[in-house]
Amino acid sequence: MPTLDWIGKKAVVNHHQDVPYRLIHCNGALSAGDPDAGNLLVEGDNLVALKALLPYYAGKAKCIYIDPPYNTGNENWAYNDNVNSPEIVKWLGETVGKEAEDLTRHDKWLCMMYPRLRLLYEFLAEDGVLLCSINDFEVHSLRDILSSIFQANNFVATFIWINEGNIDNQSKIKTNHEYVVAFSRREKHFSPGAVVDPTIEESSKLLNERIANTIVKNGPKNPISEITLPLGFPTNFEEGIIEPNSNPKFWPKFDTPITVRNRKIQHEVRVSSGWSSKNFLEMFIAAQFHDIIDRKGQRTRFYLTETGAVYVEKDRSEEQSHVLTVLAGMGTVQEAAAQLNTMGVSFSYPKPVRLISYLLTANCRDKDAIFIDSFAGSGTTGHAVLEMNAKDSGNRRFVLVEMDSDISKRVTAPRLTAAVSGIGHTGGLSGGFRYCTLGEPLFDADGGINPSVTFTDLAAHVFFAETGQPIPKKAQDGNPFLGTFQSRAVYLLWSREGASKSGAHKTNILSGDALAALPSPGDSFSGERVVYADGCTVSRERLTRDSILFKQVPYRVAGN
Repeated sequence: MPTLDWIGKKAVVNHHQDVPYRLIHCNGALSAGDPDAGNLLVEGDNLVALKALLPYYAGKAKCIYIDPPYNTGNENWAYNDNVNSPEIVKWLGETVGKEAEDLTRHDKWLCMMYPRLRLLYEFLAEDGVLLCSINDFEVHSLRDILSSIFQANNFVATFIWINEGNIDNQSKIKTNHEYVVAFSRREKHFSPGAVVDPTIEESSKLLNERIANTIVKNGPKNPISEITLPLGFPTNFEEGIIEPNSNPKFWPKFDTPITVRNRKIQHEVRVSSGWSSKNFLEMFIAAQFHDIIDRKGQRTRFYLTETGAVYVEKDRSEEQSHVLTVLAGMGTVQEAAAQLNTMGVSFSYPKPVRLISYLLTANCRDKDAIFIDSFAGSGTTGHAVLEMNAKDSGNRRFVLVEMDSDISKRVTAPRLTAAVSGIGHTGGLSGGFRYCTLGEPLFDADGGINPSVTFTDLAAHVFFAETGQPIPKKAQDGNPFLGTFQSRAVYLLWSREGASKSGAHKTNILSGDALAALPSPGDSFSGERVVYADGCTVSRERLTRDSILFKQVPYRVAGN
């Protein structure tokens, strides 16, 4: 497969692995609503923030939406679309080195995007999907790097958003659309959301409670075959005679008239045609005309019409999905900006809540899903999630990251606060969020554990380092058992006080007594127990006998 190359690529392809894990601190004064709603707004470089969040959310996000800079060359708005913000310029210099002086706009954009997309990949669940807004300038580069990270076969679609209200009338050809590129973590597990495109007319059969279509289908893939319809086969009319049709183009074929009474045929009849659902029809007959369940879980039945056509009828599932790639009538930038003004917030080019709500629901049907947006901007994704929950009593959660501290404090947080409190709305939206900032790295320059790290901080990181999964529940001081994953139970013997002691007084040691005192992972557990500690005095023979694997802190902790 062809690959995309650019100046600085070698420096950034694996850069996400070198980003240090940092602590995350919550600021109650800037938070709003229910602090336990499970929603976060993190202020800080999104690359660093994503690495800090990874131990808690790896593999958990059902949908990620990002709206990164489009690299249009515009430097006169809050989000600096030429990838020349001081934060990014500093990061490029540190990461790419001297080559950064020769970077073109495209090189800069690719260097900025690649490690962030690579980290976002780690957050997606197996059935998760990433959505990225973009325009013509970088859409092809975006497709290339996403194909590299996600693999080309996991491409889902490129949505086209018709943005009626944002047209540059000075251009020779007026562009009134943007793109949203969608890739799934595993395409075979991806299932679109239970929505019908809002542009579908009310008279459309898609909105009927039942779906009915003929199963007569002739062609090379549907060779003509004969089916016997037994006595009692249902019809969709009360009574009458179905006469054979002499038209050579009419199917199915049958030789004798069919008598119908009480919505049932009164004798056996043999009909021939090409069939689109022959196996299901035979199952229906074998079930003595009782409804059968198809692959989508829909109740299904068959019947004859007055013309002799065989129809299949299905009860439409509430999980109906009809998602189109062209997104029309989803709101405009001007409309979104006007809504923000009513909430006391000003921001250039915000995405409409209607658009983001539709994209999230069209690509994720889980009402308990976690959504991530690492280019949060005005916070439309968080607002959309709150509105979605209000409409269907869902328990969706969001994790937003905003790099610019001014935007985060002046725009994103106030907008979410207004949404929760009801400013600019007919009523407040239930929920809330915690405002977070990035703290010190987990490890210091010498590879030791930073003085500000707590047991809870280290426990979350240790469990993730060992299993690749977020810790099942918040670790408690004094309880070394962190949880189980597959055939491993994970423990951490560590405390700040114990780390400062020495010799016989050092408590962060896996001794014989400490081993005997380890809490049981459960009566049914029969796997290996992995114990992280500063040191170990237990013999190798006993460790082997008791199925214990010792790992030393901090040297055996990933990310150190």
